[in-house]
Amino acid sequence: MVEKIFAPRRLTVPLTDDELERSLPSFANMDECIKDAIMARLDGETGPDDPEEYQDLMNRLQVCQEKLPAVYQEEVCIPFINKLKRIGQNGFNKILRKDPFKLGEASLMLDIAQAILQNGEGYNQKAIDAFQEVLSDLYDGFLSEEDRIGVKKPDLSVLAPLAKWGCPDDGPYTWTAASTQYFGFGKRTAIVNMPPAHARLGLIAWAALGHETAGHDILDADTGLVPELANLLQEELEDGDVGSILPSYWSYRIDETASDVLGMLNMGPAAGIAVIGYFRALNAAAGKDPILDNIGSRDSNSVHPVDMLRGYLAAAVARRLEFSARDEWAKAIEMEVDKDLRGIKLGSARTGFIDISPDQAKRSAEIVAETLVNMKAEKLEYHSLGEIQNWRDEDDWTMMELRPLLTRTGPVPKLYAEGIYAAHAVSAAVIAALAGDGPIPLIFDRMQWMLKAMHDANPSWGPLYIAHPGDLVFVRVHSTYGP
Repeated sequence: MVEKIFAPRRLTVPLTDDELERSLPSFANMDECIKDAIMARLDGETGPDDPEEYQDLMNRLQVCQEKLPAVYQEEVCIPFINKLKRIGQNGFNKILRKDPFKLGEASLMLDIAQAILQNGEGYNQKAIDAFQEVLSDLYDGFLSEEDRIGVKKPDLSVLAPLAKWGCPDDGPYTWTAASTQYFGFGKRTAIVNMPPAHARLGLIAWAALGHETAGHDILDADTGLVPELANLLQEELEDGDVGSILPSYWSYRIDETASDVLGMLNMGPAAGIAVIGYFRALNAAAGKDPILDNIGSRDSNSVHPVDMLRGYLAAAVARRLEFSARDEWAKAIEMEVDKDLRGIKLGSARTGFIDISPDQAKRSAEIVAETLVNMKAEKLEYHSLGEIQNWRDEDDWTMMELRPLLTRTGPVPKLYAEGIYAAHAVSAAVIAALAGDGPIPLIFDRMQWMLKAMHDANPSWGPLYIAHPGDLVFVRVHSTYGP
């Protein structure tokens, strides 16, 4: 008999005072969460060897094809196999020779192969299924017809990315769906990489990276949405008395900025506070102070806003979420970011650096959050991102009900009730770990079992899966990763 967990409470009235107190933030165990993430960053596990022998790869791909859901067979596996057949062994080897350091086309080709093989052969089964469920949930939350009531279907058919483990030195990253299509390796499916250590360590990275690695394709699903948001953002900032630099600085980095916002709309404040802890860990692992970066580059190849601005953006977005404890969470996140304030500077060694006052930084973050959460966009039929997806009291209550299950012993229920999603499980795990509810390894393991149970019961990973409608771009999560 399959056990079914509680049905989540459907709130029709605001939370009581006692319930609201349970939802308030606690970061008492932040240092231990950072240590856990540092260990993950410094871990050298590489995952499976790249499949660089043509015929062996073709044989393995044929076996794996039938093990993937029908839509992934059609959109990813079959086009990839056909592409390899067309180029043949000579073409395959030529790609490897032209890109010996695996920085471009060879890296993309081998990553797609790894994603198919790892999912088809069951590599690190629990962890990859758990990771896949997070990616699927993120996509469903923004691209499904149920969530886009009053908004047209996306212009482009976007399928949730395939997850893979590998490439620890490159960190978490994504190959966009446009990359796979441009090189003829697929029809529009992104590939998301996580270092293999994140299957065991670095819990907070799971909340900090879900939006980073999938947000870009969500934004691209509506043709023209990204430039429209960038223009709206620059106009609002230019009218917002934040100085001359910040309007273009934020709008140029619209992909990363909007992805941060998308993550919090889907996972709630846990995604925001996780970013802060995770970026501290990445900086510490890189030999810098274990704080958020205060100095950011204005160069055109710098696509990430400086850490401090991303931290203040997290506080500002939390203030615009639709759950009762949003103000308390926004204040707590802002106070946590303030601990790392050393003087924000934007510029370069060539052009010099310009000081950004804390007031300018915070005010600009408020404008960015208001624009990206609540501004009506023409490309969304004059709806906002915050109308399509948001973190509400129902989500917060579901997360709070899952939280105690993460520190218990015994089996995780096999089937979860309707209305409980991966975002709730990851959010619950991050908040439980930050508050010190129990040992991080226990919480991490229980979270993965929850996610795997959801994945196993998810009809979207079966033979009847219908994708939600909805050039080489390699997108890393943070500036500490890179050449």
